[in-house]
Amino acid sequence: MPFYQQWLARGFHGEMDYLQRHLTVKSDPRRLLPSAQSVIVVALDYNRPSPKRMGYPRISRYALGRDYHKVLRSKLKKLAAEIPGQTRACVDSAPVLERDYAQKAGIGWFGKNTCLIDSKRGSWFFLGVLLTSERFEPDAPAVGGCGTCRRCIDACPTGAIVFEGERWQVDARRCISYLTIEHRREISAELEAGIGDWTFGCDVCQEVCPFNEIRATQPLRAGMAHEADIVQDRVWPTLTELAEMSESEWDVLTRGSAVRRAGWQGLRRNALINLRQARSEPTAGM
Repeated sequence: MPFYQQWLARGFHGEMDYLQRHLTVKSDPRRLLPSAQSVIVVALDYNRPSPKRMGYPRISRYALGRDYHKVLRSKLKKLAAEIPGQTRACVDSAPVLERDYAQKAGIGWFGKNTCLIDSKRGSWFFLGVLLTSERFEPDAPAVGGCGTCRRCIDACPTGAIVFEGERWQVDARRCISYLTIEHRREISAELEAGIGDWTFGCDVCQEVCPFNEIRATQPLRAGMAHEADIVQDRVWPTLTELAEMSESEWDVLTRGSAVRRAGWQGLRRNALINLRQARSEPTAGM
């Protein structure tokens, strides 16, 4: 929690004021479930092919299928039915420090890009939390590190991964995921150039991570998702169609999708940025 407070104090959360408001609740899971004795953390793979398509929106892999909040909550409720006592299911929309609990539960350690990384599996996974009044023997915390690797730092198009307070952090105000999803206002020309063809979210820091590279000695790394709701295909319109989409059309398009979080105006703004950046790219061979 002290690091999280420092991150907020630096303003790295941008316009996500709800993070500050939820600070007191996040400090103790018993504020969500007064009888809580244990925190169970689960992970679900979401990696899937995500080829670029000229003229179409580029969406972070986690948002290509059904809204993961719905998928994880459904699974957590099934798990809760097997546990006596009181429970409360939480995904990242709830005021709980799920990544911190996941590290303490042994699921992964924090990389320089602040993603949770499993040395054997990589970082392409969702996290879900189940608070329970039952007492369980805790697992050992995950241990690991990036060493001297700085691929994610060097690859970040907007330089959002910064070294502050003696550790690597993400300044959300420069992060493409934040800018295309949470940020509601106009975006500077400098940051627009970094956003490039990303319409919703960004996968760059995970795509370049060595722990997400397939290796014969680590067969679980970069494994593909198998959950039907995660790998389902959704038909997306062209960027031009997206930029001109009415609110009612947006409403139908984004139902049951995490992309809905960007909002109608935000998604149109992002599509326009993509179109402008595509026009500004130098022609091959020139």
